[in-house]
Amino acid sequence: MTQDLTLSIDGRKIGPTHPPYVIAEMSANHNGDLDQALRLIDAAKDSGADAVKLQTYRADTITLDSDAPEFRIKGGLWDGRRLYDLYEEAHTPWEWHAPLFEHARSIGLTIFSSPFDHTAVELLEGLDAPAYKIASFEAVDLPLIRRVAQTGKPMIISTGMANLEEIHEAVAAARGAGCEQIVVLQCVSGYPAPASDYNLRTMPDMQRELGLPVGLSDHTLDNTTAIASVVLGGCVIEKHFTLDRNGGGPDDSFSLEPAEFKALSTAARTAWEALGTVDYGQKSSEMGNVTFRRSLYFVKDLAAGEVITPDAVRSVRPGFGAAPKHLDNILGRRVRQAVAAKTPVSLDNLD
Repeated sequence: MTQDLTLSIDGRKIGPTHPPYVIAEMSANHNGDLDQALRLIDAAKDSGADAVKLQTYRADTITLDSDAPEFRIKGGLWDGRRLYDLYEEAHTPWEWHAPLFEHARSIGLTIFSSPFDHTAVELLEGLDAPAYKIASFEAVDLPLIRRVAQTGKPMIISTGMANLEEIHEAVAAARGAGCEQIVVLQCVSGYPAPASDYNLRTMPDMQRELGLPVGLSDHTLDNTTAIASVVLGGCVIEKHFTLDRNGGGPDDSFSLEPAEFKALSTAARTAWEALGTVDYGQKSSEMGNVTFRRSLYFVKDLAAGEVITPDAVRSVRPGFGAAPKHLDNILGRRVRQAVAAKTPVSLDNLD
């Protein structure tokens, strides 16, 4: 029996038999400006996104206000920053959520978020979020996953940094708390991440291992990895989205600008269409060229009853004569009626 790997978010079916579901991750790219956040939603819609995603936390719900060394980032894009300060700068104010949800819905764009604690889930439930995303760093927070699962909404889980045991634990927690629609995303939690770290061959293995649809949360700097993921069964693509990569925000530098995101949306769906089904037959675009395949033609005049010799027939284009595979079978036979050079060989005219 073929396993059903289809789910639905806000009425849009998602799975291997449907076009890739492309999510524009706003993250911190509003840079503290509500008007910019609204413009990002408009641009995501214009760029072909199926959904725009927020992150719902406050600095004090995701970390502690501490100067201790373990609360300071070492290396990478945010080297030296205190976690509390970074999240205070990057968070989406909770009072913005209602106008952002309202605006996205007014233009026909699905909107949901990643909650980072139980109070965030309560906020999002009050806005009737149609789905939830569990960020990679929270994939080990099983109580949070259970709380999200209790909403009964579809759940997308990123797997950056998680090993297979931890992924199984996250999925089991979601299923055990009542979530029936889950997508698991291959992810590398580097910002940016090199394509060579992505090991996309993990995706079909993860699908077999978990019995769930899979996708990609992509932190590379171009679209190649995301498009390739579709060929390996990825049915969801999440990519950070910005109006200006040089905007100076925490996530701008590894995000796609609108033209790039539009190219991703188009190319991912083209890749999915190209997969098609197993089909060895002639395709619609080939039908007009069938007549230009090779076939057997007489290259000299033959009288009725004359023997067909090797110098009397050739395999040439176009394809109106007998197939070339019949050549050995017709040599040495006689034609029933006279034939002229440059006319197709007909098997019906042979002794």
